[in-house]
Amino acid sequence: MLTELRLVNFAVLEQLSLSFQPGFTVLTGETGAGKSLLIDAIALLVGGRASTDQIRFGAEEAQLEASFDIPDDHPVLARLRAQDFVGPRDSQLIVRRVIARSGRNRVYLNGNMTPVHVLEAFGGTLVDIHGQHDQQSLLSPSTQLDVLDAFGGLRGLRAEYQDAYGLWKQSCRERIELEEQIRQSRQREDLLRFQQQELAEAALRIGEEEALQAERRRLGASQRLGALAAEALERLQADGHGATPNVAAVERALAELIHIDPTEEETGRLVSEARVLLKEAAGRIRDYAERLETDPGRLSAIEDRLALIHRLTKKYGGTVEAALQAQARVQGELQGIEHADARLEACDKRVDAQRRVMAELAQQLSKKRIEAAKRMTKAVREELDALKMEQTRFSIQVAAAEGEGGYGAEGADRADFLLSANPGEPVKPMARIASGGELSRVMLALKSVLAEVDRVPVLIFDEIDTGVGGAVAAAIGKRLRALGRFHQVFCITHLPQVASQADHHLCVEKSLVKDRAVTTVRPLRGVQREHEIARMLGGETVTAKVRATAAELIAGAND
Repeated sequence: MLTELRLVNFAVLEQLSLSFQPGFTVLTGETGAGKSLLIDAIALLVGGRASTDQIRFGAEEAQLEASFDIPDDHPVLARLRAQDFVGPRDSQLIVRRVIARSGRNRVYLNGNMTPVHVLEAFGGTLVDIHGQHDQQSLLSPSTQLDVLDAFGGLRGLRAEYQDAYGLWKQSCRERIELEEQIRQSRQREDLLRFQQQELAEAALRIGEEEALQAERRRLGASQRLGALAAEALERLQADGHGATPNVAAVERALAELIHIDPTEEETGRLVSEARVLLKEAAGRIRDYAERLETDPGRLSAIEDRLALIHRLTKKYGGTVEAALQAQARVQGELQGIEHADARLEACDKRVDAQRRVMAELAQQLSKKRIEAAKRMTKAVREELDALKMEQTRFSIQVAAAEGEGGYGAEGADRADFLLSANPGEPVKPMARIASGGELSRVMLALKSVLAEVDRVPVLIFDEIDTGVGGAVAAAIGKRLRALGRFHQVFCITHLPQVASQADHHLCVEKSLVKDRAVTTVRPLRGVQREHEIARMLGGETVTAKVRATAAELIAGAND
């Protein structure tokens, strides 16, 4: 619901702050007092078109602000939370709009600057304005279908259809993508087979390049390595001068020493181990020297192999790992080509199966929508009769929707709310009905029928009492009051029969302050409200009888 409205330098409103309550609120006042300014302000705060003409003369900008408390189960709250406009545990939305003469207009949602189209997308789900304004959501064909489904209790079936439709559309997209992939692969088949053969023949292995580079280094330095090995072996084994014979002599001397002084037995053990290790090292050096190759042919083969590896890795990703991954991709793509027909056939079967499920749900939905349209048409006609609009013809037409194969995101149907306000005239879409007051009363009839299922929390009716009075006015007032049990309802009225039915009453007045027109709004209660209803009944002269009639109207509404 709309809880607060604050306006600064908006038209003739210098500064205004209002708090609102749930239920049905009327705005009354003399003609030209500025009642429609409040509706204009709310329209701007839900995304209406702004103009510098709406800025008070002498001011550089107009500021408009509204606070909404959004029901926890309202779908717009989840959207606002998803976009971080509202916290996870909050349900209040503060909308602020600044209209500047410079043209730099600004919109804020809970303090976050946002484009006006975002405000419009959210605002249309919070406020419905019926009158000369263009925020009438029920004029949209898509909204009309939503409303029909809500009236018929079809939201569950429609959600089931939408799930099936989503799966079918996804499979259709996947089929198109698969067909395109196969087409592109077949265009590249010769290249793919060449790449497969080239990589298969190369038989690349991870780690091979590093091993070949190490072998190349050894082969390139084989003569020097042989000389170093021979020198090491000579120093280990030379008779009388090598390390091994010298260690053996040390071992023999220590053996005699230990025989005399056993305390050096550990030293003797260390020397014995050293002799064994030196002997083992000499054997390894000898084996290494024997293994050294000096074959130029092997070195040439290594260079050729390394060149091949470098060429292929450069071509297929820069590393052997990348080249092997490319080889796997090529093989997979070629296997895909080989099994393309089978993959397409499986995809077609899936698409057909999902389409059958979707079509069955769409058929059920269409049948139930036609039934709901008949019931809703009857209910709306009864409301129109009660509003003394017996000459107005209303019907709901459920027709085939435009879409791929006749199916769309909402089903196979579209709903059109058709209206004829004059005898002999054909029914037309409601959006083409010119009379604001007439259309407002039709909207009242619709909203009355939809009171328990309509999700828009705030309803505003302007021009609803144009050209009516008496019993019609009383019927309008009663329906607005009843509607206030399900929505927050605002109505501008000149009729006492309507005003007396309100839960809350605001009086809009215009006065001169320092030779400038200033509009003010004040809530009316008790005697003040009775006096305003009496003014509406009797004009400037309010007699005791007129006041008594006003009191009777108010009392009758509260019974």
